[in-house]
Amino acid sequence: MRRFRLLFLLLLAPVLAGCASSHVLTGTPRAPIDPAQVRIYHGPPPGHYEEIAILNTSSGALTYGEQNKVDSVLSKLRNEAAKLGANGVLFQGTADGYGGGGVSVGGGVGRGGGRTFTSGGVGVDISPRQKYASGIAIWVQDPPPVDAPRAPVQETPAR
Repeated sequence: MRRFRLLFLLLLAPVLAGCASSHVLTGTPRAPIDPAQVRIYHGPPPGHYEEIAILNTSSGALTYGEQNKVDSVLSKLRNEAAKLGANGVLFQGTADGYGGGGVSVGGGVGRGGGRTFTSGGVGVDISPRQKYASGIAIWVQDPPPVDAPRAPVQETPAR
């Protein structure tokens, strides 16, 4: 039984490691905050901000569906930034991983002891491709309120 548990943990470790986020410090971290307070920016925020760290993450080995993958990486970027005390993430983009899915077919013939043995097999890989994302954890001095109304768009008359 102990051997089975050890084998299970050894097989589970790469899956859990694939779900981890990482960071490289480029500034000074602050006290951790609630991830709900971390805002995702798709461009530089208005006002002054300080860079804290470069963030990298992946959606995880068992995340299916494009929206679920994007939601997963954004959530992980928020969580990692919150651990560093950043109240914003300057989103850098996503990329799809390699592999994921496929069918393999194999066969073989062997001979031993005057007999001939044949075998065949089919393997199916149903694991999805992971989505990778990166961002920069930032501290925005005066972040705009989350529910702030947007400025009205002025249309220019057509000529």
